[in-house]
Amino acid sequence: MKLTFYKYQGTGNDFILIDNRQEIFDKNNTKLVARLCDRRFGIGADGFILLENSEISDFKMVYYNADGNTSTMCGNGGRCLVAFAKLLGIINQHTSFEAIDGLHEATIENAVVSLKMIDVENIEQFDNHIFLDSGSPHHVTFVKNVNDVNVKITGRKLRYGAPYFEEGSNINFVEQTDKNTFKVRTYERGVEDETLSCGTGVTAVAIASHKARKTTSDTVILDTPGGLLEVSFETHNNHYKNVFLKGAATLVFTGALEI
Repeated sequence: MKLTFYKYQGTGNDFILIDNRQEIFDKNNTKLVARLCDRRFGIGADGFILLENSEISDFKMVYYNADGNTSTMCGNGGRCLVAFAKLLGIINQHTSFEAIDGLHEATIENAVVSLKMIDVENIEQFDNHIFLDSGSPHHVTFVKNVNDVNVKITGRKLRYGAPYFEEGSNINFVEQTDKNTFKVRTYERGVEDETLSCGTGVTAVAIASHKARKTTSDTVILDTPGGLLEVSFETHNNHYKNVFLKGAATLVFTGALEI
């Protein structure tokens, strides 16, 4: 059977998207998901996303890492899924969709998607890093020159090290370049490499930067290898709410799978 797929990218973070409202894709076939995400033997992507029916919102997001395993929230993937839902005619400009970490609101205008992320309250500050969960777990380290960091080697070491071990954490290296601008490089678990951008990663970096008093702005610009993203939020007694991740999400190409 042939199944149409759609390849989307958000600041270089790329995803295979499939309309699974008719439940024709076997969600338990993790080996197939991993093969499709392989950049040499498959389509190639940082993640794989199914759009499914939801009883409580416009649609549901089912997300897999490139290794084929289901995972926690993906911010850029969520933005791409909103653009996909508009392409399918499911939504117009405003939407609410179901994800593994709850309901998310979003708006789309032209190719720019603004996605509401979860509230963040528990932020752990250490001598040389900050840890928080922005929908996915993130370790944030500030460095003088982010271009000098070997993200794959250092990120992998931290990802598997204490206290994360096998479950792991995403690892972000951050350089401040202006009063509210930060350059970010991210090692993503499940991809097990540096990606050009990470939506939950830049969200975590924006909040961590504000928490560490590196910026007083409630709108932060994140400069990733794949392009610019914007994160805005409100703060109430160290509680970060109305957190929005904003940036472009575009269709790259479509194709057909034999399954």
